Amino acid sequence: MINEGNDRRGFSGYGHSTAHPSLALIKYWGKADSVENLPATPSLAVTLDGLKTETSVWISLNTGSGNTADAVFIEGVLQEKKRFEPFFREFRRLLEKKKPDFSDFTIKAESSSNFPASAGLASSSSGFAALACACSGAAGVELSRDVLSALARIGSASAARSLYGGFTSLAEGKRHAKQLFNENWWPEFRIIILELEKKPKEISSRKAMEQTRITSPYYNSWVKDSVVLMNEAETALGNRNLEILGPIIRKSYLRMFATMFAADPPVIYWKPISLGVIRLCEEMRAEGISVWETMDAGPQVKLFCTENETGKILSRLEAVFPDIRARVCTPGSAPV
Repeated sequence: MINEGNDRRGFSGYGHSTAHPSLALIKYWGKADSVENLPATPSLAVTLDGLKTETSVWISLNTGSGNTADAVFIEGVLQEKKRFEPFFREFRRLLEKKKPDFSDFTIKAESSSNFPASAGLASSSSGFAALACACSGAAGVELSRDVLSALARIGSASAARSLYGGFTSLAEGKRHAKQLFNENWWPEFRIIILELEKKPKEISSRKAMEQTRITSPYYNSWVKDSVVLMNEAETALGNRNLEILGPIIRKSYLRMFATMFAADPPVIYWKPISLGVIRLCEEMRAEGISVWETMDAGPQVKLFCTENETGKILSRLEAVFPDIRARVCTPGSAPV
C-alpha cells in the first residue's frame, strides 16, 4: 500500500496495490446474508502466486464543482456503479472513525489483471482485495489486515481471503478471513491453472448463488455437508497430506455443482473441454499420478499436485489438449 499524498493528476491522494486471487479448496457457495455479503458455508483456500490484479486509486476532495461520482475502470472499461456502491459506502464509514474531516470526496479506481476477469478464475477476490488496500493508501489511513479483509468481503466474499498469503479460511457467517499457514509452509504444493475459455461467464456468481439457494432441493444439505468437509480438509492440510486432501477437494466442488445442477433453472458452467480435463485427471490418478481437480463458477479447471508430479501432468495435458494454456502457481503472498 502506497500513499503519495498530494496532487497526483490533480487528486488529493493516491494508492496502489497488487493482490493475488484466492482459489478455494473447500468451496464457498451461498450467502447467509446477502446485504452484508456473509458466506453461508466455510471455505478453505490458497492464495495464488503468478496471477495478479493491480489497482490504482485516486481520491479527490470535493470542492463543489465538477464530477463527484465514484468511478471504477477495469481494463479501461467503466464498470456499473451499483456493483461497487456497497464497498465504497463501507469504506467511507470506516474513514469517518479515522479521519472525521475527510468525508466529502470522490474515488477513481483503475484495475487490470494478467488473467481473464469474470471467467471463473477468482478475479473478484484479487480485485476487491487490491481495491481495499489501494483505497486505504489513497486516504492515508492504516487499517488492520482484518479490517481490510472485512472491507474486501463487502465486494466479494472470497476477497476476504485474498488479504492474506498462503492458506486461508473464511468461516460461515464471518466478516473477515484468517491465515492458517503462510506461503512458505508447503513449498512443494503446486496449482496448475487451465484457461479453457477467456470470455466472461453467462451468469454472475452472485446471481447463480441466489438461484441455487432459492430453488435447489439440495442446498441445505450442501451447507451442512460443507462444515464436515471443511474440518476434514483442515486436518489434511495441517498434515500436508495431498493423498487425503485431494479427494476432499474433489468432493467439495462436485457436491457444489450437484447443488447448482439441481437449481431451477440449472446453473451449468461446465463445457465439454472441462469434462475432458476431469476425465484425464481420472486417468492419471488410475496410473498413480496424484493430481486433483477443482472448478468454480466458470468453465476453467484447476489442478493440485506436488512439484515432483508437475512435469508429468503438463506433458499429458499438452499431448491431449495442446491448445490449453496452463499456468503453474505456488502459494502466493498477501497484497502489497
